[in-house]
Amino acid sequence: MKKIASVFAAAAVAAAFMTGCGQGGAQQKLKIGVSLPAADHGWSGGIVSAAELAKKEVEAANADVEVIVTIGKDAAEQHDKIDNLVARGIDALVVVCQEPGPITPACVRAHDNGVYTVIVSNPMSDPSCQDLFINGDNTNLGEQAARAIGKLAGGKGDVLVMEGIPCPINTMRVEGFNRVIKEEFPEINILESQPAWWDTEKGMNLMEVYLNKYKKIDAIWVGDDDVLVGAIQAYENSGRNDIKAMVGGGGSKIVVKRIMDDDPVVRATVTYPPMMAHRGIIEALKGLRNGKKPIDGVSEIIIPSEIVTKDNAKDFYYPDSRY
Repeated sequence: MKKIASVFAAAAVAAAFMTGCGQGGAQQKLKIGVSLPAADHGWSGGIVSAAELAKKEVEAANADVEVIVTIGKDAAEQHDKIDNLVARGIDALVVVCQEPGPITPACVRAHDNGVYTVIVSNPMSDPSCQDLFINGDNTNLGEQAARAIGKLAGGKGDVLVMEGIPCPINTMRVEGFNRVIKEEFPEINILESQPAWWDTEKGMNLMEVYLNKYKKIDAIWVGDDDVLVGAIQAYENSGRNDIKAMVGGGGSKIVVKRIMDDDPVVRATVTYPPMMAHRGIIEALKGLRNGKKPIDGVSEIIIPSEIVTKDNAKDFYYPDSRY
């Protein structure tokens, strides 16, 4: 995956920067606390794998650094574990969450206690607690998906949308999608747009509702590849064959493989790499080495999305990946 490769390259540069820096023998270790959501679907599983890889790499290259990875089964547990990390004396905090509202107070307390705070993927409700924000390009993800849908549907027809969890990154994706459809494909009609909560089973259920409600569907944008798996199952179970294209989001190996194999319905997806969690931990250490300040004053890092089609799917397919 070209984007994953570029992130690994950045990590290699960071490792070179970190090695040998401040590794005094008796010096107290720098502690980086990491708070993640439970790996209850493919993308969050990829996030956990990326964080575990970063922990291994950072601790191997830096004798004076400890990376503490915690996982919360829900927002309440994640909130409490952030407070616990602060109580353990962490110097930096890296947070990936699905619901920023319940998590924000704990991040504010951490920041107020002098913890260098790196937020990944979903911005906090109070951005003042973010020393550095790392994200995929969510607006561009929606825009890319809209252009793929527009092309695959022939520039006209009836389209349905299956959103993620109602939250800032979902809003950015959907607004980007809607704007491009309106401006570039005026003959496409968006029939309905509903949340599927980044969940395979909910995706199947919503797809069943859509199939019963609409007798003609030309294309569907499914904003998350895990949801797309459920939507595909419901569509195949229905016996219908009217949908020209489904376009996903995330870049999971299951969906990319279908695209590689020239699936008649699953025609494209848009990347949103879980490796951004790895980048968050690397950047947290760089910030600590820089006096708890982002490098060169940069407070936001955006990782571009890329469209995956049959023409380039082999460049995005990693069969051994957790996601």
